This record gives sequence, C-alpha cells and structure tokens, in this order.
Amino acid sequence: MKISDKQIEAYVSKNIGTFHLKRLEALYSLKLRNLLRRKNPYLFKSKNLVEASELVKALVDAHLSSQEEGLFGNFLEGLAIHVAGIVHNGVKSAAEGIDLEFTKDGNRYIVSIKSGPNWGNSSQIKKMVECFAKAQRTIRQGNASLSVIAVNGCCYGRENNPDKGSYFKFCGQEFWELISGDKNFHQRIIQPLGHGAKLHSDDFNRGYANLVSKLTDEFSSEFCNSNGEIDWSKLVEFNSGKQPR
Repeated sequence: MKISDKQIEAYVSKNIGTFHLKRLEALYSLKLRNLLRRKNPYLFKSKNLVEASELVKALVDAHLSSQEEGLFGNFLEGLAIHVAGIVHNGVKSAAEGIDLEFTKDGNRYIVSIKSGPNWGNSSQIKKMVECFAKAQRTIRQGNASLSVIAVNGCCYGRENNPDKGSYFKFCGQEFWELISGDKNFHQRIIQPLGHGAKLHSDDFNRGYANLVSKLTDEFSSEFCNSNGEIDWSKLVEFNSGKQPR
C-alpha cells in the first residue's frame, strides 16, 4: 500500500504541535544554576564573552539545541512508525532497543530509529547490536528459517557503506524509501513540517526573549561585579570548586 500526501499532512498536523509544546516546556523549565553547572565556563571565557546577556544567551542556545534534536528525533521516529504501519502493517516493537518491526518481501525487518547518523559512541552501538541479536533470536523461535534483517534507520544524513555485517545502516533517502517504498519520500515530508510553524515560532520567540531577560537579571545579581562585568572567578568556583564537607 502507498501513503498519500494527505495522510502525511494529517499525521504532521496532529502531532507537530506536541513537538512545539515540548520545546516550550523545555524552555520554561530552564534554571540558571542548573545551566551553569552543566556547561564549561572555560570554554565560554575562551570565546571572549564579556556581557552577562551574551553568556546567558550562549548557555540557553547550547542547551536548547541539544534538547530540540532529541525532541524532534522523537517526532520523526513516530512519523516513521506511522508510515511503516500504513505501507507494511508495521508496528512499534516491544523488544528492547527496537523501535519498529515490519515485513517486506518475505523478510522481517527490525529497526532501531535514530535522528541522524552520528548518534552514538562505540559502547552505544555495541548495545544496539546486542539488542538486534536478542530480537532476532526471539523472532526466530517461532520460525527458524525466517529472514530477520536488522536496520539502524537514521531520519537524515547519508551512509555510504550501509552493510555493517550484522546489520544495515540506512540514512536519509535510503531509510525513508525502505519504509515507504517511495524513493522520493524524503522530499515529500519536508513541506508539511511547516504546518503552523509561524504561530508556534512566535510563541517560542516570546518565551525565549522573556527567559533570556530573566536569567540575565539573575546572573548579573549573582555572578557580576559592581561594574556589571562577569566575575569569572566566582563563576568557576560555583561550577568547579570543591564543595565543603
């Protein structure tokens, strides 16, 4: 079965709001002291950030960038499962470390979905391979001759050497074509993602401006001297100093 543009648009329209809502929730949950503890003060000093507003904005932007990658990755994972459900009767997998299962051309596919190709270190990749092997053993208990193909599917990017031996790594166009049967599917999903984007963006930008202003005031009162200059010694002590026992 093929998936229509209307079906793509309907899914995005119904679910993209959740992504934007979680962006706002992540924004409003930020606390200055938590941000300062997580980030490297030496890095920001080396970048010659001299104003409190500059430093706060850099801290907030660095945090939100990593948050949004994860949040949007969850949205894309849901979209991929939805697409495979329509085209191949795919289902969200209950197996550890596996996100999607579907049957295509007589093969059973088990898929671990990631946002982009550079998602993990060697230990994380090793864990994924172990999960693939465990899921393959479980599925073959009911049919020892069944071909079970493990796939690390990445929603964007490229992989020039997809055959990894025990699994395949398909990225971007190749991944979306695998689950949709359409070689142009990676292009078809870009347009609907703009659904309500301006409204959501306006809400986010207002919240962002208010947060940066609020955190800048907090930072100035706690980590700036009487001249309004950043007290780097105090900031480093807060971030890295030995706590009294």
